[in-house]
Amino acid sequence: MKHLQNPTFPKGFLWGASSAAWQVEGGVDEGGRTPAIIDLNSKTKKPFADNSITADHYHHYKEDVALMKECGFTSYRFSLSWSRIIPHADRKVNPKGIEFYNNLINELVAAGITPIVTLYHYDMPVWVDEKFGGWRNRAIIDEFDFYVRTCLNAFGDRVKYWLSINEQNMQIVYGKWLGVSKGCTDWDKEKWQINHIMNLCHAKAVIACHELVEGGKIGPVPGYVPIYPKSCRPEDQIAAMNAEELTQKVWDDLYYFGEYNTFIKNYWKENAIDPKIEPGDMELIKSAKIDFFAINCYRSDVGMAPDPTFLQEIGLNKYGRKGEFIYTNIPGEYALDRNPYVETTDWDWHIDGVCMRYTMRYMWDHYHLPMIITEAGFGAHEDLDENGEIHDDYRIDYLRDYIYNLGLAIQDGVEVIGFNPWSFTDLLSTGNGMAKRYGLVFVNTTDDDVRDLKRYKKDSFYWYSKLIKSNGQEWGKDMSEWREFSKVSQIASDIKDAK
Repeated sequence: MKHLQNPTFPKGFLWGASSAAWQVEGGVDEGGRTPAIIDLNSKTKKPFADNSITADHYHHYKEDVALMKECGFTSYRFSLSWSRIIPHADRKVNPKGIEFYNNLINELVAAGITPIVTLYHYDMPVWVDEKFGGWRNRAIIDEFDFYVRTCLNAFGDRVKYWLSINEQNMQIVYGKWLGVSKGCTDWDKEKWQINHIMNLCHAKAVIACHELVEGGKIGPVPGYVPIYPKSCRPEDQIAAMNAEELTQKVWDDLYYFGEYNTFIKNYWKENAIDPKIEPGDMELIKSAKIDFFAINCYRSDVGMAPDPTFLQEIGLNKYGRKGEFIYTNIPGEYALDRNPYVETTDWDWHIDGVCMRYTMRYMWDHYHLPMIITEAGFGAHEDLDENGEIHDDYRIDYLRDYIYNLGLAIQDGVEVIGFNPWSFTDLLSTGNGMAKRYGLVFVNTTDDDVRDLKRYKKDSFYWYSKLIKSNGQEWGKDMSEWREFSKVSQIASDIKDAK
């Protein structure tokens, strides 16, 4: 299918960006907030700083929203901090926490920006972990439901788009890295019990939203990494399919169909895994009908038949030096590998705009639900130059390629309602502190020095602003020229020449 003209975006398309409370707010000891488990986990990611200050959005939210309005945002996706809203086990709601989010939401609405709110983004309160043992205890379901209903009642008059749990699949796949495995003695088996409890919490959130929020819509937030077969070797194809199942499709099927698919049921049987499904659980999950999928899509991966001689469960590149990533290898299931056809960031993440189109097509073909992009972004080492500027052409190229392919997916017939990349300001990376910057706006702080936290608009801010205000038509340079020289077009040309 050829696309000779620029793709068009629907009227009312939601343009914006994303963040998460623990990564952007700071103020961890202010306004009645108590610690979250991710606070403790982030302190283990040395030599990077903890999240006590980050971008200090807690004190700069008015300035940040003003910058969003200047950029032309029509949406902003952010998360609520459970421990800021309910800081103790007595379930007393913290008025200062409610006040902060009321102020933020009111500021957004006044600026004409639609709030898109994530209920849970990795930051379980320490008191919940201590009382229930984290996600391992079914008693957390009622606690989560209480928290969710508190949020929906407090903010549902102005917030109509809700997200349940951010990247539940990644919390299970990378549970050891994110600290979700804390307290488990056999993670490979217990993670599926934790996952089932999280699914019940997700279902509770969906049901509560439809019950309490007039006109409210809610969806899950899977982290989607399309996995291409490394070759046409049949074993590589099956391995890539295994990887898709065990890193994302199992979750998406559950969200949409309300039941576990046969692949994961057979996997549990073959590996003697009991997810501890109790009577009534599946009926609850089945009754939770989602309205849309929110999709986080940064990159693609390559799948191949695994090496049976060693186990590498998670690839890791903490410091942002190319070539240090060790790819996952799980004997009997799948392995991942470097894709030679695309470039990578310093953290060895594949830069692949086509993966956005692939993801949209894949999800639409399987589930036929509207989608909104809630994360995609380019992490880089950055600091101000001698003129106090950031010239991030690499981020502009990344965003151009991904948005262009998103537009092609819409042209293919996929229903997409918005694009909210990661992130608006620089913020704390999950594993790499302030050293790994994603923002359209530079925040003047580092892991070693708080500095003055002043905001500086990067070149990507100005580029994105023009694109937004033209509803995806002003690309900043001649698009025909860009298409001609883009890597995607060059690869297509090479394949044609090879034939």
